[in-house]
Amino acid sequence: MRLLFITNSRIGDAVLSTGLLDHLIRTHPGLRVTIACGRVAAPLFEGVPGLERLHVMHKRPRAGHWRTLWRQCVGTRWDLLVDLRGSPMPWVLRARRRLIPTDGRSTEDHRVRRVGSALGPDGFADPPAPRLWTSPEDEAAADAALGGPAASNRPLLVLAPTANWIAKTWPADRFVTLARELTAPDGPLPGAPVAVVAAPNEREAARPVLEGLAGPDLLDLIGRLDLLGVLAVLRRARLFVGNDSGLMHMAAAAGAPTVGLFGPSRDTHYAPWGPLGRVVRTDEPYEVLFPPDLDPTTVRASRMTSLPVSRVLDTAAALVRQTEGIGPR
Repeated sequence: MRLLFITNSRIGDAVLSTGLLDHLIRTHPGLRVTIACGRVAAPLFEGVPGLERLHVMHKRPRAGHWRTLWRQCVGTRWDLLVDLRGSPMPWVLRARRRLIPTDGRSTEDHRVRRVGSALGPDGFADPPAPRLWTSPEDEAAADAALGGPAASNRPLLVLAPTANWIAKTWPADRFVTLARELTAPDGPLPGAPVAVVAAPNEREAARPVLEGLAGPDLLDLIGRLDLLGVLAVLRRARLFVGNDSGLMHMAAAAGAPTVGLFGPSRDTHYAPWGPLGRVVRTDEPYEVLFPPDLDPTTVRASRMTSLPVSRVLDTAAALVRQTEGIGPR
C-alpha cells in the first residue's frame, strides 16, 4: 500500500500531524510512505518507517508548488491520501481513500484533535499522539553532544528561549533566573547541566541566555545538531522549558516533561500534547496580547512580561516531582 501524506510547513504543526501518520503506519504494515511538506519541517520525517520519498515543497507564485507536487504524484494510484493543508490534491490525484480533517469544530479545539478528526469522530475524541522517529546515528550524535553516553544519563534541563515571533518569547533574564533556581543545590534538579536549543539563525536571540548561564554546566547546542539530533537530546531531558514553538512540540512528542510558556498564542490550540505537558500563561489573556487589529509585523518586543518566574518555577518543580523515577527516554 502507498500513502501520500501532505503536511505542514512549520515545525510545530508538522509535529502535531505525526500522530495520524504513526497510526496509519502501525495499522497498515508494510505501508510505503511519501511525505510532502515545507523545507523547514522536512528533516523531521527523515526517519519515518517505510519512507519512500520526501517531497520538499518550495512555495511558488500562482500555486506553482502544488502543480509541481501534482506532476510528481499523478502517475501513482494512492491507497491512502492525507491532506492537512486544504490543498486541491485529494481531488486531482487518484486515491482509494482520502483522509481530510473535518470542518465545523470549535475554535477552542486542540490541533491534535483537529488532525485526528481525519479518522472520524473517534479520532477527534481520542486522537493518536504525535510521534517522531530517530536513527541510531541521531542517538549517537546526541550522546556525543552531551559528553558521551554516561553524561547523557545525568538529569538534564533543556531550555528553548526563542520562538518564530519575538512577542512569544519570555524575557531572557527570566530564563536565566529560572535555570539557576531549578539547578541550585536545594532546587528540584540540583547540579543538572543546562542545554540551550534553538535554530541556528536564532543564536543572537538566545545569546543573553547563553551569556547568563555561561559555565561548565552549560551545553550550547545551537547549530551543533540537525533537527533529529536535537530530538534525541530532548528524549534525554529530565525537564524541558520553552516558549510556544516547534521545539516545545518536539519535546512533548519525545516524551520529555514539558513546560510550555504562553502569552500571545492560544494554548487551547497549541498546548504541549500528552500527560507530561504543562502550560503556564501570562497574567494578560490572549485577547489582550493579540487583539484583532494587531499587525504582528509591528511588534518589536516580548509580550510575555506579565509571566513571573515564580509561576514557571512552581509548575516546573511540581512536574519534576510528579515524574520522579520516569527519567529520560
